[in-house]
Amino acid sequence: MHDQAILTLAGIGIISILCQWIAWRVKLPAILFLLVAGIAAGPGTGWLNPDETFGNLLLPIVSLSVAVILFEGSLTLKIKEIQGLQVVVRRLVTTGVLVTWIIITLATHWLLEFSWKLAFLFGAITVVTGPTVVVPMLRTVRPTANVSKILRWEGIVIDPIGAFLGVLVFQFIISEADSQAIGQTLILFFKTLFLSTCIGGLAGYGFGQLIRRHMLPEYLHNIAALALVCGVFAAANEIEHESGLLAVTVMGVWLANMKQVPTDDILNFKESLSVLLISGLFIILAARINFDLFMAMSWKAAGVFLIIQFIARPVKAFLATRGSTLRFGEKVLIAWIAPRGIVAAATAAVFALRLQEHSRESHGLHTHPYLTDLEYLQADLLVPLTFMVIIGTVVLQSLTSRFIAVRLGVSEPEAKGILVVGANYVGRQIAVALRDCGFEVLMADTSWGHIRAARMNGLTTYFGNIVSEHADQHLELIGIGHMLALSEYPEINQLACQRYRTEFGRQAIYSIPHENNAANGGLSQFAMPAVGRTLFNEKTNIKTLQAMLNDGAKIHKTLLTDQYGFQQFLDDHPQDTVTLFAVTSDGTIKFFVVDNEISPKSGWTIVSLVLPETPKTANTNTTSA
Repeated sequence: MHDQAILTLAGIGIISILCQWIAWRVKLPAILFLLVAGIAAGPGTGWLNPDETFGNLLLPIVSLSVAVILFEGSLTLKIKEIQGLQVVVRRLVTTGVLVTWIIITLATHWLLEFSWKLAFLFGAITVVTGPTVVVPMLRTVRPTANVSKILRWEGIVIDPIGAFLGVLVFQFIISEADSQAIGQTLILFFKTLFLSTCIGGLAGYGFGQLIRRHMLPEYLHNIAALALVCGVFAAANEIEHESGLLAVTVMGVWLANMKQVPTDDILNFKESLSVLLISGLFIILAARINFDLFMAMSWKAAGVFLIIQFIARPVKAFLATRGSTLRFGEKVLIAWIAPRGIVAAATAAVFALRLQEHSRESHGLHTHPYLTDLEYLQADLLVPLTFMVIIGTVVLQSLTSRFIAVRLGVSEPEAKGILVVGANYVGRQIAVALRDCGFEVLMADTSWGHIRAARMNGLTTYFGNIVSEHADQHLELIGIGHMLALSEYPEINQLACQRYRTEFGRQAIYSIPHENNAANGGLSQFAMPAVGRTLFNEKTNIKTLQAMLNDGAKIHKTLLTDQYGFQQFLDDHPQDTVTLFAVTSDGTIKFFVVDNEISPKSGWTIVSLVLPETPKTANTNTTSA
């Protein structure tokens, strides 16, 4: 039995990562593949039975995982990022939620003939959008900065609100027999809001003080944050049922906006953990779908989805964005993108089970049942109906949002630009070559002399410390997808690599090694970057490139053809020629690095630094950059 559970857990982990990798390769949200995998593993093949594998631990595991996911998302919510957009976000998560809730409730009641109680519950569950699907979709769609910030804030803040609304409706349902039901629900609302804010705010402030005052060793920051999230979630739920999600969200927002509290390492750890948790949860919850109930839903269920997509969301979006400075195309895109995610799936499963449990208890005790027989059957439909909305919104919006954004003119170009750290002579020559090949280049340096020279070359610049708070607030990275660390100061390269590894990904971070000043001439500890990849080759460092340029070396571009391939290019040029980068036939850049051999093909352009010596065999393909 234990061996089977271990195999199941390992299988879920492997399938999760495989789905994430496939999603990355085809540039579609991973939830599509996770849902397919979960359905195949559960009702499809019967290999995965979450209720049997996890037993009574299933719902606590789901709840704690959602808490960690929401905390990770809330850590990214910096109030300064939405200056000028606060009103739109506030409307989306207040009046917008109310409008959406009412429209979904009416559609569910009239089309599916759900009782008002269950219709209101389903409406509360599905008002959420969710960062688990919004953020991956935004990476693919690449909308303007305003749209991206608004949708990310809405997705993170609205998740605990949806769960909170579900708790209120659930409380109303089980206390309906009491004439004071409405009053009790209102008391619960204000009590939960107050307690969640107090617990989350105090926990965030206290943990932030521990970090700020260096009272907690750095190696414990990540694990302490995880333990504290679980503790805050459990404590809030113990004091007031289902208030934990709101508490951990408040805690994360508080930490994210405290001054002099570094949260980057915590955020990186939580991001990695969240990817695993989100993937596993989607597979587990999809495996619990009862396909008999799913297939039993009539076409009217599809009507509910269409109303959510084409009526509820547009009405909410245009009410929230009225009078704002957003362009019409941005408003339309906000009205289109609202996929449902893991919180909707988890809360639907939780409340469906609890309603059924309460109904059984009331029948067993011969007291007033919370659900009639018809409502008991309708409660069974909450989970498949919610998954239908999740699948419908994710599939439709994933396949169309990029096209809509492009047609509306509110999408950013593919991030092919390069951030060059170090505007010294070497950096400027490489930056000019990159620009001449059609790539956007942004140079950063703390030397005004270097920045002035870069501007004289017509390059876009940032004057300041690349890893400063000022850079975080003012450095515009839209369209930038790579970083070259070419500073003559190795410590700056190291810090820049560390700072921007999450911005661009390790595979797009490049650094040049530095020669040690020691007598043995060996490479220093800065020769290999802490993250990212080492540029060019083992023999090339910033000093050798500077010496080559001083000796008259020039940057050349060589077009490869079927008659003149890369091997012939290497044969025709001296060994001290440095191949810098290649531009593929479709305009993608490939940097020559130590740890990865590039195999340039016909149609590629090779950009190299060549000394004045004439190549062995003159060829007409090579031109000066």
